[in-house]
Amino acid sequence: MRRSARPITTTALALTFAALATTPAYGGAGTGRLELSPAGVVPGDEVTVRTAACGADGTATGDASAVGAGSFPLAPGAGQERLGGRFEVPPSAQPGTYEIVATCADGKPVTGDLVVSLTGTRTGQPTYPRGSVKTGVGGALGPDPVQTAAGVAALAVAAAGGTWLLHRRARGDGI
Repeated sequence: MRRSARPITTTALALTFAALATTPAYGGAGTGRLELSPAGVVPGDEVTVRTAACGADGTATGDASAVGAGSFPLAPGAGQERLGGRFEVPPSAQPGTYEIVATCADGKPVTGDLVVSLTGTRTGQPTYPRGSVKTGVGGALGPDPVQTAAGVAALAVAAAGGTWLLHRRARGDGI
C-alpha cells in the first residue's frame, strides 16, 4: 500500500510544479489577454477593449488593423485596475475571426480574438436617417418661416371660403 502512494504523490507534486512554472509572472491567468466586449459583432459595431496586463498606471496602443479599424489608445479608467479603449468595426469588415493586439508601454503584446459575422443585431447606438424626403410635396414645417406662414394663410382663406359657401347653401341663398 505504501509503495503505490509514493508514485501518486510524486506525480501530483510534479504536476503542481509544472503548472506553477507555466503561470504568467504578470499576475495570473486572464490578465494577459484582451477582453473584448462584445466578442462577437457585426460590421458597424463599437468594441470596448480592456486589459490588466499593462498595469493600472500604464498605457498601451491597440491595433485593430486586422479587421480594418486601425490603431486606438488604451488608457487607465477612473478607479479601475485595467486599461480601456474603444474602436469601431468598419462597415466593410468581412466575416471571420480577427486577432486584436495591444502593445503595452513596456513592449509586451497582449492579444484577443474578435468574431465578425453578418448576422445578428448591432450593439451600438442605432443610426436614424437625417434630412428631408424629396417627394415634391414639402414638409409641414419647412426651414423657411415665410413659406410656412404663406401656406397657413392659404389654408385659412380656403377654410373660411368653404365655411361661407356652406353657410349660404344652408340658408338657401344658392351659389
